[in-house]
Amino acid sequence: MGITTFTQEYSSSVAPSPMFKALIVDSRNLLPKLLPQFVKDVNVIQGDGEAGSIEQVNFNEDNPFKYLKHRIDVLDKDNLVCKYTMIEGDPLGDKLESIGYEVKFEATSDGGCLCKMTSNYNTIGEFDVKEEEVKEGRESGIAVYRVVESYLLENPQVYA
Repeated sequence: MGITTFTQEYSSSVAPSPMFKALIVDSRNLLPKLLPQFVKDVNVIQGDGEAGSIEQVNFNEDNPFKYLKHRIDVLDKDNLVCKYTMIEGDPLGDKLESIGYEVKFEATSDGGCLCKMTSNYNTIGEFDVKEEEVKEGRESGIAVYRVVESYLLENPQVYA
């Protein structure tokens, strides 16, 4: 098994706490509402939504992926850090054992935030993950962040 790591950052004009609450803490409610064309529903299938819980994301019929499951490893609401691991689902295919993610929201001097994301792709066998192979998934993740950011800019009271 090998591990390939990628990092990316996303700047937002929204403060870190509302972004963290919307994208991490309340994502199971918010994502199906904001992205119904992609996300059918998100369900906690084990635990209470805190660290140690397992969530299942079910995608709509038009999506090439049917579902994924991830385990919440760390949910640090004080420091706005979440670590979770995709442990099952179509995006893993037959070449990936899991994908570990760390997402951290930091305040910026303009009142917004910088979201720092690290992805660790744990491969099966000698498979080597190339950046171009994960580009689409990374771009989809940024697109979700932009949709949530727009929602928060239009509804600042929701996670105030």
